[in-house]
Amino acid sequence: MKKFFAVFKKEILVFLRNVGLVFILIYAFTFDIYIAGEGIEVKPRNVSIGYVNYSGELLAQKILAHFHAPEFQKPKRFLNEEELKKAVFNKEIMVGVIFDKGFEKDFIRKKEAKINVIIDATAAAQAEVSVQYLTQTIYSMIDGKMPLNIKVYKLFNPNSNSKWFMSLSELLSVVTMLSLVLIAVVFVKEKEAGTWDIMLLMPANGALIIFAKIASQIFILSVGIVIGIGLILFGVFDVPINGNLFYFFLLTFFFVMAMGGIALVIAAYSNSVLEVSQYTILVVMPLLFLSGAWTPIHSMAPFLQKLSIISPVKYYIEGAQSIFFRGTDFIDLLPYFMGEIIISAILFYLGYKKMGRLF
Repeated sequence: MKKFFAVFKKEILVFLRNVGLVFILIYAFTFDIYIAGEGIEVKPRNVSIGYVNYSGELLAQKILAHFHAPEFQKPKRFLNEEELKKAVFNKEIMVGVIFDKGFEKDFIRKKEAKINVIIDATAAAQAEVSVQYLTQTIYSMIDGKMPLNIKVYKLFNPNSNSKWFMSLSELLSVVTMLSLVLIAVVFVKEKEAGTWDIMLLMPANGALIIFAKIASQIFILSVGIVIGIGLILFGVFDVPINGNLFYFFLLTFFFVMAMGGIALVIAAYSNSVLEVSQYTILVVMPLLFLSGAWTPIHSMAPFLQKLSIISPVKYYIEGAQSIFFRGTDFIDLLPYFMGEIIISAILFYLGYKKMGRLF
């Protein structure tokens, strides 16, 4: 144990002396999470809107009055449909609304009243959410006038606070990226500095050196995670924790061990920090694609849904969201823990065997 802690302490001191790496860690677990939570919106925000009104003024203006700041800019009127389409094409507006000539009469007579909507879908997510907002606004106005009554019940995030989701998602992404980079770099720096052979002459076997180095980086990551959760998630965004925070840290440990196995393979093949960054990008992108972080897994192709089973990020993200937002009991978290533990054991064994050959 004395040799283990000697290597552990040495790696902590090396990390603290690397000002650039310390800055990256602090930035990733503070400002990066804050920017993601504060700056990325999944609801309409300052959307430009225009309209053409061939119908009466009363009902159209009543509908348009619902589109105001901060979600929408003041609706801009156009004389005809051609001008409206041209404005959409030239990116002057994102959403165009056309009230047909008989719209108000058909609405009053309870006939099929139509509103034509033109959207610039190059910003697909924002455009889609804007149309949903527009649709819900109209539905709220016609309640009782048409045979349609929509009631929406929002679970786990009743105010649709995107800052909760985005800040937690960014934290998980940071852990994914840094767990690979830090663990790989701690070995590759020995190669890059030409001290690999000196390390092999240490009065300690290879297994002890590997585990001590990994443990030091897990400790550094844990400090960063505590800062990110306490300072940004809880302190700035007031993210709820409906489950047990200990379960999250336990799940994070198994996840970091899984990523550590991949990092060992990367370190075995890399001779410089630059190569580590290149390999990391090649590995992280497919893992995130298959995790459900960007696209729901049930929306993927059947083949990709089956392939996502081998992604450790999938179990980590779904488990973390269940702990924070759903308050899931431990018994219901077992599928995530079992999936993470199995993948962690396999990946770490493969990584350990690959790195062990260099000692």
